[in-house]
Parts: sequence; C-alpha cells; structure tokens
Amino acid sequence: MDRWTPYTAKEIRPQGWLRRQLEIQAEGLSGNLDKVWPDVRDSAWIGGSREGWERVPYWLDGFIPLAYLLEDKDRIRRAGAYIDAILAAQRPDGWICPCADDERECYDTWAVLLIAKVLSVYYDCSGDERIPPALYRVLKNYYELLKSGTIRLFGWGKFRWFEGVSAIRSVYDRCGEPWLPELVRILRDQGADYASFTELWERPLNRWRFETHIVNLAMMLKAEVVSCDLLGEPYTDRAERLRQILARYNGTAVELFTGDECLSGLSPIQGTELCAVVEQMYSYELLYARTGEAKWAERLELLAFNALPAAVSDDMWTHQYDQMSNQIACERFPGKAVFRTNGPEAHLFGLEPNYGCCTANFGQGWPKFALSAFLHRGDAVISALMVPAELDDGGRRVRVETDYPFTNRVRYHAEGDEDFTLKIRIPSFAEGLTVNGETADRRELSVAVSAGRPVDLELAFETTPRFVPRPGGLTAVQCGALVFSLPIRYEARPCEYERDGVERKAPYCDYELLPLSDWGYAYCGGALSVRRVGAGRTPFSGAEPPVTVRARVRRIDWGLEDGYESVCAKVPASVEPIGGEEEVDLVPYGCAKLRMTELPRLDRPAEERESGSAGPAEAGK
Repeated sequence: MDRWTPYTAKEIRPQGWLRRQLEIQAEGLSGNLDKVWPDVRDSAWIGGSREGWERVPYWLDGFIPLAYLLEDKDRIRRAGAYIDAILAAQRPDGWICPCADDERECYDTWAVLLIAKVLSVYYDCSGDERIPPALYRVLKNYYELLKSGTIRLFGWGKFRWFEGVSAIRSVYDRCGEPWLPELVRILRDQGADYASFTELWERPLNRWRFETHIVNLAMMLKAEVVSCDLLGEPYTDRAERLRQILARYNGTAVELFTGDECLSGLSPIQGTELCAVVEQMYSYELLYARTGEAKWAERLELLAFNALPAAVSDDMWTHQYDQMSNQIACERFPGKAVFRTNGPEAHLFGLEPNYGCCTANFGQGWPKFALSAFLHRGDAVISALMVPAELDDGGRRVRVETDYPFTNRVRYHAEGDEDFTLKIRIPSFAEGLTVNGETADRRELSVAVSAGRPVDLELAFETTPRFVPRPGGLTAVQCGALVFSLPIRYEARPCEYERDGVERKAPYCDYELLPLSDWGYAYCGGALSVRRVGAGRTPFSGAEPPVTVRARVRRIDWGLEDGYESVCAKVPASVEPIGGEEEVDLVPYGCAKLRMTELPRLDRPAEERESGSAGPAEAGK
C-alpha cells in the first residue's frame, strides 16, 4: 500500500471558506452541546446521571479537533475538562467506562472502542502526556477481559470491532508489545464478518438489523485497511468490493448509500442517516491515507461537499437524522413514516430528530475533513484535498488559497528549511489543467521545493456540468465534485417544546420545512451552463449559493407517493409535459434543504432508454 501519514491540528490550519465552515460549527450546536444538551452536559462520563455510553465520546471526537483547529482557548479548556473527568474516573485495573464493576459483562463495549479513539485524537491535538499510559491501561484491561472470556463482543461492539484499531495502532507504535496485535485478532474473530452477509444488502427490508444498519456499514468500509498489517495479512481492497455491492443496490447520486436506518434501496425518497455521512467520510479519509488511491479522496469530496451540508442548517444549530435525494417537505408524518425503520420526525431539522446519536456525532465531519487536507511520507507532502488550508510542520510550509469546489483556481505557496517534494492530487474530472499558465495533463503533480527557495504555483482547470443516469429512468446533474438540485423555496416553521426533560428552544428547536414553490419538473434538453460566484460568509448558503447551473425544464405530472401528502412519488406518474419550457437555476445539493435531485430527462439519449435503469455513477473511476 502507498501509505501516507496524517498530520494533526498542530500542523494544519484551515483557511478561507473551510475555516468559516468550522467557525459556523463552533458557533452552532456542536460547539455548544455541553451547554444545552443534558446527555452531554450531565453525562455519567463526567459524574452526572445522563447517558454514559456513546454520546459524550461521539461529541468529543469532533469537538476536540474543532477546538484545536480553530485555536479556540475556551473550547480547548472545555474539552480538557471532560478528559480530566474521564481520566479521573478510570478504575485501577484500567476500565474507563461509567458502569459498575459487576455490570461490565452486560455493558456493550462499543463504548470502550470509541473512547479509545477519542483519547488518541485528544493526544494528537494536545500532546497531553497523561494520555498514552491511560490509553495503554484501557486497552490492556480490555485485552485481558476478552482473552479470559470475562466479556465478549456483542451488539454494537461486535459490529464495530474495528473502531478502536487506530488507537491500538498508536499504542503499538509506541511500545511494540505483542498483546496488541493479539487484541486486534480477538476483536476480528469475535466481530462480524460483513462479507458473509452481503446478500442481505441486495433486497432491503422494512426490518431493523445490525447486518444492514447504515452506520455500521459506513464504518465497516475501513475495517481491512486499519487492521490488516497488525493481523499480518495482505491488503486486498475489500472495501471496494463491498462498496460496489452497496452502491449497486442502495446507491445515491452523492456517494451515500440509503439507510433510514437500515439499507433502503435505490429510491430517491428513502433517506440516509447523518451519522452514516460522517462515518463514511472518516472511512474514506483512512482508506486514502493508508492506500494512496485517489478514488477514495475523490469520493470523500462528493460526500463532504454534498451530503454533509445538506443535512445541517446553514447556521449548524439544527440537523436532520435522515436526508432524502428528492425531498419536497420536512413535515411530521401524521401516520406511518415513509422511512423503513425510522420514525415520523426523522427528516425534521432539530436538536435530536428521531434519535440523539447524530446530534453528538455529526460534529466530526468537517474537522476530520480539514485534518485530511495534507498528508506526509518521508520527504514528501501531498495536498490530498484541494481546500484552503495552511501546513507548517516545523520544516515545511505550504499555503493553499482557493474557493474550490465552487471555483477551479488554486494557488500554492511552498517553502521549507529543508528540501522536500510537494505532490498535488488532481481530480479525475479536471479538464484543461494549466500550471502557471502552461498546459499540464496528469492526475498528480510533483514539485521539488528546495530549502530557502519558495515555490509559487497557480493551477486552473475546467469542470463541465453533465447529466448522470440514475435508476428508474431518472437523471442527476453533476459538475466536478458538486451534485446539483432543483431547489424548493420553503417556510421554516419552528416548534419549541420539552420532551423527556430535554428542551427544544430556538435556535435548536425543531423546524418543519414546508414547500412554497413547484417541484414536479423534467429536464427538457439544451446545454447546461455554470455561473460561479464563490463562497460567501456561509459557504453552503441556501440564499446565496456559491455556484449555480442553468438548466431547461418543463412541468410534468409527477404525483405523490401513495398514502402521503408531503412525499413525491418514487418516479413520476407521467413524463408528458404539461407546461412550456422554463429556465431554472440548479444549486449545489448541500445548499438546498428542500430539493429535487433526480429528475426524468425528456431528451434522454436512446441508448440510455434502451438499456433500462442505469446504476449509480462510480466516482473516481
């Protein structure tokens, strides 16, 4: 494998639109959960009486790198207070989770794996030397309990056995003790073998089960790449094979797989849980770092630039549990939800619609994405994600100035106290690439940077909007790393209330989004044209989108899904036009909270009509 090593928040500083996105997150829900949400504010992890399992670790997993990337002293202090309380409660034998000693056998140790990951993240950010011995004791205790048979993996731990392997690797790199690879083997042997039940992914059912749970599957994609070397086994790119099956039967236009909450098929009115978005991003980040294969970075961008902002309000104070590709309203279902296994509020924007896991977990998305901007190996640094950021690792400095993916011009400034090679990953869809005005035709640039001699580069390229066939005779529009949707104007109806001791109060109350504009359209031909403005103060603004695509459409009789008043039909009732041609501005998927993403195309090429339903596009191929 072409392995790269990630940097930490000590070396990377986000800039431009990416920094602004992180600032919005810090000012919103993720940056304030410890003040407003009892499951974090009063958690058993810090001596309180509320949830003592996944929610505080989930929140810290994003809050810690967010605080350090922004050099936010107050949030760094608050993160440290949680870590202090968690370390202070660690048992003499190393056990760290908040449960009584006689409850360990029935405590789902998914939380052990998760807190181990969080402690590793905190050490990378803070350099706190209390962490390595504490983490060593957590893992040694876990190993002894598993090896002796005192505990076994079950439930979530069984299906997420690989989630603590990165923390195990960090300890093994420090001490090299043989029980650590043995711990990974025990976890793998007791854990779920996803390759053995892929048949369950081909025909989604209205039934909840671990084997088809969308967040488990998003996490699972990294299992082989994080564990194979510790197991002494060759890497076989199992993630690609499993991903292809998931995409064939459950894919979306934005690289997600549907799962509301379990796999849900190819229909554009089925949803995807927000936890799955950020976990799939994290899997792709590790897959790219460990393999160097560009397909994973390109797929990561599709998720980050589309699926992540789509499920979060512009101010990041509210979020959805489930997002839908064709989402004409976000209104409580008065009866049975359209979702396979989720409830009637799962697509509202709020504090904890449907369930609170996403409330705690969605905050890891942008910070970990920012941390993936640069990677290093030996005397080489790679700009893996073409986003605005600065790197300073003590001897090498790189600055990236850009509004990508909203515009296609990128400036690099690189200098160092030592010689190094700067590599730049070029997206596969980049057309007409120029470097300092000279034509270049390659997928990775490699530039020698000599000590004391700065290098300045200006890259420019084009991206052409195109129609991408989707199942059911529908079509999506994609331009570079952005998927575009027909936006639907809406009224946001706030709902403040209290349930189970949890207050929903503006700005983190629940919001129903009620449509105010038409949505039943089909593309009717003509060229697609792009207008680029660039990111404003809110990068994925619904009111001021940073880029638009002009398209021609005609009204059709689309119709509603049987039994629903606020869900469009899976496919149109008829594609016969009922109106004249109109020009509309499509906006990035992530900017449109109500949207139609998959539309029929009246001028669909004959070869597509004859071939039937097309499968999802393969990014990075």
